[in-house]
Amino acid sequence: MIILGIDPGLAIVGYGVIDVSKNKIKMLDCGIIKTNKDKKEGERMVEIYRDLRTLIQKWKPDIAGVEKFFFYRSSTTISVVQARGVLIMTLARFQIPIVEFSPMQIKLAVTGYGKAKKEDVLDAVMRELNLHQAPRPDDASDALAIALTAYFQQ
Repeated sequence: MIILGIDPGLAIVGYGVIDVSKNKIKMLDCGIIKTNKDKKEGERMVEIYRDLRTLIQKWKPDIAGVEKFFFYRSSTTISVVQARGVLIMTLARFQIPIVEFSPMQIKLAVTGYGKAKKEDVLDAVMRELNLHQAPRPDDASDALAIALTAYFQQ
């Protein structure tokens, strides 16, 4: 089973792809979709759509885990929510089932503690995926944690 994890954002979308076969978990890919801050918001949404479409066509995920967005008082809140909508729409367009998790659910699933620190989540991701180097940037490792959460919740 191929699982795609997504950490939504407008400037940066983290992604992580894992393969689970015979109870063995392997990282296939991780990284970020970075949009050009000099472009208009609509153009940035199109960038996110195109790059996610390319990832979907390459890896053909069976399921996608997406982090839920919680309201923050910030000037970027609406933009991030709109970008998340583009991600959800793209996954739905390719008929990929979506599971959503709060940050606390992700931390609980990968570390056993819902208020774990970022470093503890990274350590758990590295341990579960048998990685010798930390995935960078943080958005990519967060996306791998989301993918692992989707697997653990199956």
